[in-house]
Amino acid sequence: MPPDRRPRATYRLQLRPGFGFDEAAALVDYLAALGVSHLYCSPVLEAAAGSTHGYDVVDPRRLRAELGGAAAYDRLARALAAAGLGQVLDIVPNHMAVTGRQNVWWWDVLENGPSSLYARYFDIDWDPPEAKLRHTVLLPILGDHYGRVLEAGELRLEHERGRFTVRYWEHVAPVSPRSLDAILVRAAERIGERADQLASIATALGRLPPAHLTDWESVRERHRDKEVLLDQLARLTEEDPAVREAIDAVVAETNANPDALDALLQRQNYRLARWQTAGRELDYRRFFDVPTLVALRTEDPIVFHDTHALVLDLVRTGRVQGLRVDHPDGLRDPQGYLEQLRAEVGGAYVVVEKILQPDERLPREWPVDGTTGYEWLNLATGLFVDPAGEEPLTDLYTRFTGDAVPFDEHARRSRLHVLRDALPADLDRLAAFLVDVCERHRRYRDYTRAEAREALRATLVRLPVYRTYVRPGVVRPEDAARVTEAVERATADRPDLDPELLVFLRDVLLLRHDGEPERELAARFQQVSAAVMAKGVEDTAFYRYGRLVALNEVGGDPARFGTTVEAFHRRNAETAATHPGTMLATSTHDTKRAEDVRARLVLLSQMPERWASAVWRWAAMNARHRTDDRPDRGMEYLLYQTVVGAHPLPRDRAQAYMEKAAREAKVHTSWIDPQAPYEAALAAFVAAVVEDASFAADLAAFLEPLVEPARTTSVALTLLKATAPGVADVYQGAELWDTSLVDPDNRRPVDFAARRALLAWLDGATPEDVRARAETGAPKLFVLRRALDLRRRHPAPFDGDYVPLAATGAKAGRVVGFVRGGEVATVVPRLVLGLEDWGDTAVPLPPGGWTNELTGDAVAGGAVPLASLLARFPVALLRRA
Repeated sequence: MPPDRRPRATYRLQLRPGFGFDEAAALVDYLAALGVSHLYCSPVLEAAAGSTHGYDVVDPRRLRAELGGAAAYDRLARALAAAGLGQVLDIVPNHMAVTGRQNVWWWDVLENGPSSLYARYFDIDWDPPEAKLRHTVLLPILGDHYGRVLEAGELRLEHERGRFTVRYWEHVAPVSPRSLDAILVRAAERIGERADQLASIATALGRLPPAHLTDWESVRERHRDKEVLLDQLARLTEEDPAVREAIDAVVAETNANPDALDALLQRQNYRLARWQTAGRELDYRRFFDVPTLVALRTEDPIVFHDTHALVLDLVRTGRVQGLRVDHPDGLRDPQGYLEQLRAEVGGAYVVVEKILQPDERLPREWPVDGTTGYEWLNLATGLFVDPAGEEPLTDLYTRFTGDAVPFDEHARRSRLHVLRDALPADLDRLAAFLVDVCERHRRYRDYTRAEAREALRATLVRLPVYRTYVRPGVVRPEDAARVTEAVERATADRPDLDPELLVFLRDVLLLRHDGEPERELAARFQQVSAAVMAKGVEDTAFYRYGRLVALNEVGGDPARFGTTVEAFHRRNAETAATHPGTMLATSTHDTKRAEDVRARLVLLSQMPERWASAVWRWAAMNARHRTDDRPDRGMEYLLYQTVVGAHPLPRDRAQAYMEKAAREAKVHTSWIDPQAPYEAALAAFVAAVVEDASFAADLAAFLEPLVEPARTTSVALTLLKATAPGVADVYQGAELWDTSLVDPDNRRPVDFAARRALLAWLDGATPEDVRARAETGAPKLFVLRRALDLRRRHPAPFDGDYVPLAATGAKAGRVVGFVRGGEVATVVPRLVLGLEDWGDTAVPLPPGGWTNELTGDAVAGGAVPLASLLARFPVALLRRA
């Protein structure tokens, strides 16, 4: 896109009840003064009541009422326009939340089954292998087995104005109108006048076409007939109290008779079941393993239009200038979706939340400006990891935890775990598709469902990326290579499987056997593989393997210990050439820990011996707080890294984080099977450790020499983000020191009053003043504001070329520098722990006069000594005079 349409920098706000559109509008002047060009909002469409994140959309046709609704949103849009700022909006095309009546489309599906007007909107398998689920939706909401819940009287039929629902505590589901005939006939027998009219309605409802009728015109006709009959019933109950009383009496009798209520429930378009059945029998595709988030069939033009109409209107009317597309890997055809979106939004800024592995690149065919920046986050974090620390930290981790398993094997085992415990229904559906495909090819027709399932499982756990992007007629070489690699590794892993079946699976996934069933299997495999990677690696393996958790970040590879300066420059040059609009993130709402936590933790790689000594000392000191050898050593090691990175960390935040970490690891406890004794022991240990005065004193002494190096690292990272090729993205509150942990910790309220005051103070501050107030976060804010202001005043160099600066001298490896467009130079230190002086190290600036934008000092071109360049401030931002 043209440079003038590309954001200069974005500021991410997490809107939520209590902090909505008007509160965001009140910050517009602050954001303008900070120097960003666009407010980057979390989802703003109608979401589940009370949602603190907004990704559980229930109605994409409305702006969220809990944020202030349409009127407040328009006030925000006007405030942004008046300040010359744009807006980037986070959109959720992959899924919706299923929360009772709030989602009227889903409610209609539950009421009417496959013949719902909205049945085509959701990715539901109406004809699954399980006969009991045919033409129904599984609702896994019960706390116990269905029969036990029913007999305990916890399921209740309810009636209001001719409409009937089934209630289970806070869960409510509609009753199919077609199933009301028996109830209404029994009610008619209790009244005299209008009995015939009520019986007539009952008969007509019972004669409605069956729920599996899916012809579109017939569906519309059925819907009209149903609504007419229900309106007649509503009027009848309102006009005649005797009718209402008779119906209510039958409802009461039904609730008192488990057999009668069961008979009614068997006629519904859904099957109530205990919540544990979700993983194994769920017949609709979810967002990962969350049964309350149902996947949309956005590839259907009608679904695309109805779910995007409001968002597209916001773009066309100029209230939104950019879109951030959430989880494109969940879509059936991401490229097709993005092409359709691009056709609708024209030249608007579009980025995708695509998580790229270290050796992966964004598909060139996608019509987008880039990603949301996880790959840059990991690349830049790795700059500050000392490769010399890998061996001693590995040795410490192995000896302390007893875990000698390499990360790649942890990742494989974790994927197997989630396929077994969280995603077995998804695997079973894939197996059914593969069996059908095999049936079409005589050479493979005798493979059983069990063999198909195991072949898929073995391949899924070895795919090296989140997913491939095979489309009919288009198989990219990199996708062919990745599927082939996965199958080869699966063959080595599973000598018990017939290798010919695995080769056949490879060829089907690469569409070397054409046909509708083959295309369906290939498409669905790609959607499932993304969920397996996300849940197995991000949300399991990252919590099982903790050698240096600064590396355990979304899109990262904990097995890769750091980034070379050369690799950093090479990737930046690629970005400048291919996706100069990609976001550069350092913290997001999805990161496992904030950038300033990582800035401390990377220092451990620079002092492995001192860290090892502290860990062993702390373990001995805290041994008295353990209960029956709990928690395990892996969790204890994670706790020590966490309190170092997030210090000062109060008890409540520490306990909440460690409980989540233990459940995500799924070793001793989990979300679906929480183990109270283990969790109690863990909570007690965490509380005792963080409130132990002797440990606190030792921790403070350990941290004291790390404070300044960590701040320098954070400031360096901030300047790299603000000047490298791409769009700098600032997560809410992270313009100052931020030691947040994984969500929901990173969605805590932000003190914007303090940030506003500090920003105003910077107007007259010198670099020395800023450094004197380092504890406030002033250095980070100072660098960000100066860099963004330079980008505003002189944008051209930042759209120019990217040229690395090769430092010279004994400590050249501790410097990163580059020049943008021949006019702006960035120089920052790395691996700063123990760096007492720069000696003869120098950086070669292009000829001419330069001005340091952070200090005002004049600098001559040529070999500039680092000792003088960084004398007044730890990083340098230079502009050709």
